[in-house]
Amino acid sequence: MALYHCTLTLHDNVFFATREMGILYETEKYLHNWALSFALFAIQYIPQPYRLQGELAQKPTYLDANAEQNLLHLNQVGIYVFPAQPINWSYQINTFKAAQVGYYGKSKQFGDKGADKNYPINYGRAKELAVGSQYRTYIIAPETLKIPRWIRLGKWASKIRVETVRIPDKLMQSKSGDYTCLHPLNPLDLPINTRILLYNRIVMPPVSLVSQAQLRGEYLVGKKSDEAKKNDWQAFKSILTAEQYQQVPDEIYLPSGLFYGAGNLVATA
Repeated sequence: MALYHCTLTLHDNVFFATREMGILYETEKYLHNWALSFALFAIQYIPQPYRLQGELAQKPTYLDANAEQNLLHLNQVGIYVFPAQPINWSYQINTFKAAQVGYYGKSKQFGDKGADKNYPINYGRAKELAVGSQYRTYIIAPETLKIPRWIRLGKWASKIRVETVRIPDKLMQSKSGDYTCLHPLNPLDLPINTRILLYNRIVMPPVSLVSQAQLRGEYLVGKKSDEAKKNDWQAFKSILTAEQYQQVPDEIYLPSGLFYGAGNLVATA
């Protein structure tokens, strides 16, 4: 298995409704790993139903083994995608006309009472991640994996460029004990023998993430300050472009043994 460092650059505004506060629909600054997994590998590894109707069309199937489209297919081929952490980001707020539905508000024509201004009464504002924002994520996968150069993500199927750098195996070590992971994690994907001691919660659907987590268990570590591997790090950095050199962190701490629904599948087994 190989560890890949991926830099995601937004070429369109990215929108997904993390929070709905009145007429404001806000997008969280983190990118969920389940959404990224579908965006990266839906064509090659995850079956895509041609058409869904009724209850199946509205039911989430992320970890549903009985559904055709689920993330468990990636477990079978040894692929795991981490959530994406913002490197630099900005927002853009766009105003749009909202659907005229009964639960939202009564449709009014221009000139009617309450509609004396020259815009619709029913409207909304979308707080979107702006073009040029950059993110970091990691992928654990077989060495033969081909990671796409471009993906589509979010409600608008926004275009995102993916730049991938493989982290050499000789730079990483497997250890066990207490450690701090600065990269966001999905707690449902952590193995049963990993314990979360302290964390910051990132509230977002379909599953809240955690960041700046202190954990106990088995993990992978690679850091430039390691004297035993200093020459290996220098050799690795020398083959990177100037942009990649700045994007790849000098220290990497990641839990090992992750797979989709690790905690959930064990609990329901």
